[in-house]
Amino acid sequence: MSEIRFGFIGSGKISHFSAEALLRHPQAKLVAAQDLNEERVDDLADKFDIKHRFANSSELFACPEVDAVYIAVPNKFHAPLAIEAMRAGKHVLLEKPFAMNTAEAEEVIRVSKETGRVFTLGMNQRFNEDSQKIKAIAAGGALGDIYYAKAYWFRREGIPKLGTWFGNKALAGAGAINDIGVHLLDLCLHTMDNFDPVSVFGTTYTKFGNRGLGEGGWGLSDSTDTTFDVDDLASALIKMRNGATVSLEVSWAAHMGERERTDVELYGTEMGASMYPAKLYKRDPYDADYQVVENVAAQAALPHCDRFHNFINHLLDGEPLLVTPDQALVVQKILDAVAVSTRTGKSVEL
Repeated sequence: MSEIRFGFIGSGKISHFSAEALLRHPQAKLVAAQDLNEERVDDLADKFDIKHRFANSSELFACPEVDAVYIAVPNKFHAPLAIEAMRAGKHVLLEKPFAMNTAEAEEVIRVSKETGRVFTLGMNQRFNEDSQKIKAIAAGGALGDIYYAKAYWFRREGIPKLGTWFGNKALAGAGAINDIGVHLLDLCLHTMDNFDPVSVFGTTYTKFGNRGLGEGGWGLSDSTDTTFDVDDLASALIKMRNGATVSLEVSWAAHMGERERTDVELYGTEMGASMYPAKLYKRDPYDADYQVVENVAAQAALPHCDRFHNFINHLLDGEPLLVTPDQALVVQKILDAVAVSTRTGKSVEL
């Protein structure tokens, strides 16, 4: 195989960004696109000169010119479409989150093994330059034992356009935690190299979207139904088997000074680190009261840093997948536990 021919399931905003990323790889071709909305699929196909256009996903899966698919649709359809694609012989790169629940995610993994098709999740925060730099430093042991981590992503007005599927629990499963929280949770566990949680205590709130407030600029919708029944703020305290603790806090909308605030902070026995921008923190041995802050300049992207490049290079040359299905399953289990903890008011054992 000298190239990978892609089909896109879903032709919304994210697919335009993803098409640009995909086509930067010299051995990738985008040959098919699908969307229930004919205008959207035409927009995508016209922009990127895509040969085949489909209204039905099953027709795209049956196309012999497609080797792999990228799926970017409402969360409810992630697992069913990934399973159908693999049963049709296609490899799958899926947008986050993995699924609506752990049972669905486990079935995707089972079908991937059964069919021999490659499956991965497009966790793009793992592939940016700052996060890869800090990951490399942590993996080298410079931070020592990472015993506490704090991941947060707060937006002042960042709810996807009201009336989109993002605010509909039946289609999205959850709100801010499934949209932006999943990214930082995955990145945090990846950087710590720790995917072994034992308990989760979580809380979620719906305080803005249900009042028609906090809308940002993302999302496409012609709907007049502005139902909003998902979280616009979520938090979780995650205990790991080795004793480490992860704090996760995310919000689509909140009363705050900045428009947006996001970071992953790592606290190790030898050094601390923050992700955005990449910085290291270590006490000066000659002055106990002076905190030395070192800016870690993010150099050019590491080889094959883009999520599509990693996926394509895995299919062509066997490059290891940066995001494995088993890691994604752990993240899904934590998301499920946050929902249960919110309902019960109790910690959930994993």
